[in-house]
Amino acid sequence: MARFLKAGKSVEEMAQAETQVRETVQNILQDVQTRGDAAVRDLSAKLDKWSPESFRLTKEQIEEIIQSMPEQVIEDITFAQANVRRFAEAQKASLQDLEVETLPGVVLGHKNIAVNSVGCYIPGGRYPMVASAHMSVLTAKVAGVKRVIACTPPINGQIPAATVTAMVMAGADEIYIMGGVQAMAAMALGTETISSVDMIVGPGNAYVAEAKRQLFGKVGIDLLAGPTETLVIADETSDAEIIATDLLGQAEHGPTSPSALITTSEQLAKDTLAEIKRQLKVLPTGDVARVAWEDNGIIILVDSLEEAVAEADKLAYEHVEILTEDPQYFLDNMTNFGALFLGPETNVAYGDKVIGTNHTLPTKGAARYTGGLWVGKFIKTCSYQKVKPEATVLIGEYCARLCELENFAGHAEQAKLRVRRYGKSAVATS
Repeated sequence: MARFLKAGKSVEEMAQAETQVRETVQNILQDVQTRGDAAVRDLSAKLDKWSPESFRLTKEQIEEIIQSMPEQVIEDITFAQANVRRFAEAQKASLQDLEVETLPGVVLGHKNIAVNSVGCYIPGGRYPMVASAHMSVLTAKVAGVKRVIACTPPINGQIPAATVTAMVMAGADEIYIMGGVQAMAAMALGTETISSVDMIVGPGNAYVAEAKRQLFGKVGIDLLAGPTETLVIADETSDAEIIATDLLGQAEHGPTSPSALITTSEQLAKDTLAEIKRQLKVLPTGDVARVAWEDNGIIILVDSLEEAVAEADKLAYEHVEILTEDPQYFLDNMTNFGALFLGPETNVAYGDKVIGTNHTLPTKGAARYTGGLWVGKFIKTCSYQKVKPEATVLIGEYCARLCELENFAGHAEQAKLRVRRYGKSAVATS
């Protein structure tokens, strides 16, 4: 039976913090809805100490930024974006339009249509998330989105040059130096100077995630990406150093980021605790990772791999590393995860930054019902139908009776009209 060797914060404790975030976001959205650009400027000045003449970068500013980038940075971004593009293009190729004759004279189909406009949020702050430009802007462009705008906050009053470079290389049509909830509101609701979009995507802090939740319906969203979650599943063939490194390597995202270990080995669990303690003393971001681990770290001891799968599916974590003798077993049997990292040769950082799979993934249990951001999120699969005269008579008779069964007289008349108009007697008369 599974037992917890270490547990994180309770659901009740986390819910209290969410209430305050919800109210703050609601007020900001209402302000931007009412006052437009003026609200965005006030919020940016207050929260980011940033109030430029224009939030949108000009072509001249963009060219200057690109020219300032070291060749190695350009090369590294090019490499990462090539990997993301290759995988995204392969995913898009798997989406096929469909047309089939389901009955004689009845043709049904679906067509894959890209969303017309998308707003991408690229987080900044302590960690300028350059890679999020690849994951959102580039993937949207591969999907065929015509207009892709991107927002990222200033960092200490400066334009984040590397992030802007990645946005440009990914294909962004408009770039705004703007952060937080005000950026999400401006993209979704529109202002006097920013045309609204049909969909907003990208990771962010709790406030950005809550903004997406409240804006959903007005616009589409990719998913609600909360604090980064990392789960390592390990057996006695793994070692404490790699487990601790990979858990803390993601815990540095923020103090609310959960990390978990599920293992069949109690000794490995104890060794991992000792190794985490050791690494926290030397990790440059240990101040953040320590709080995340102490408040949200989990260790679960299980008796079998089957039990490990069951416990992992209950957690439904964003990132799941498999450090066991047979990683394929988990690919074959797990059902709730954002992304799997199979074997010690790979790790979450590869997925976050460079390997090509998307790093915007479901959190807070959302992996139970959705996957992460990918080309398909930017594409609407829309159905259509074409019916020949003789077929509409057959379909119409069934439809009329089924509509009357539900007391929909107007619906039934739509069907009866086709039966009268295209029936044999009507055809013969004409």
